Amino acid sequence: MAVAIHLERCGKTFPDGTRALEPLSLDVAAGETVVLLGPSGCGKTTMLRIIAGLESPDAGGRVLFDREDVTALPIERRGVGMVFQSYALFPNMTVAQNVDYGLRVRKMARPERDKRVAEMLELVDLASFGARRVDQLSGGQRQRVALARALAIRPRALLLDEPLTALDAKLREQLRVEIDRLLRSLDVTSVYVTHDQSEAMALGDRIVVMERGRIAQAGTPQEIYQRPATAFVAEFIGTMNRLTGEVVDGCLILPAGRVPLDGLAAREVMFRPEDVRLVAAGEHHLRATVISSFFLGDHTRLVVDVGGTSPLVVETTERRTWPRGETVHMAIAPGAILAVPGQAP
Repeated sequence: MAVAIHLERCGKTFPDGTRALEPLSLDVAAGETVVLLGPSGCGKTTMLRIIAGLESPDAGGRVLFDREDVTALPIERRGVGMVFQSYALFPNMTVAQNVDYGLRVRKMARPERDKRVAEMLELVDLASFGARRVDQLSGGQRQRVALARALAIRPRALLLDEPLTALDAKLREQLRVEIDRLLRSLDVTSVYVTHDQSEAMALGDRIVVMERGRIAQAGTPQEIYQRPATAFVAEFIGTMNRLTGEVVDGCLILPAGRVPLDGLAAREVMFRPEDVRLVAAGEHHLRATVISSFFLGDHTRLVVDVGGTSPLVVETTERRTWPRGETVHMAIAPGAILAVPGQAP
């Protein structure tokens, strides 16, 4: 049965005085997958460890599972499953023995344990690997064993701490799809820590963006990407272009052209690379010079100069090449321009 998780005023100060987490509150609904996203040192793993019972919050902080206060309970009494970046498997045990470990500790009867282990290995597509030693598995297979072991105990919550970081890019993509399938098919509340924005966007019902021990913004992937609440969130999630100019007659005026502001009264605006179209002269908002061109298979990424303090990034699916120094004309999609959060009017 999935459990709702409630953090109330949970902060964390370590004995040496390091403030890893400012007092914060967060609600995770039963059955929801919440991704904690942010750069190294932002507090996301500390928050996960407080949920797990591996760290205690500072005085005044509380952790509740539904209405039960579990703040003082150790991890083994909280009924959570943990999946770590390092797998944390027992190398002297077989795959089946690793999955069985938590069940054996809980003194489950052998026939029921065997049945549960078989179910879990089937779930992670390792049904024929039960007798293999862990050191005979690939990195992706080991991470699936770790998932099976965490799920075998039927946890009230599943906690995942950067589980895909140690894998190569292709394997990360494959396992991301498998984890998404698992989380969608199981009635389990999940909290997932990552610094990978694509991972967060793919897996999270909600994303909690962390900055310096605080929650910068919490929302759906679409809300975080399309309506960032702060400049930090805007620039941490994906790529964001910035332009600064003077506002005249509802347009942002720059040496390279004029950009309609669609009602905004902002001297500094932002927009995503995919919201720019390359157009014919006369249809453009901005004229630019190509600095670099990167062919990425399904699209090409251009870095262009519009005479501002920093270049802009444009993504296009056009099937051609752009030599350095070529002049291009760009139009920004209506409604795609955002005011930089926090700037003065």
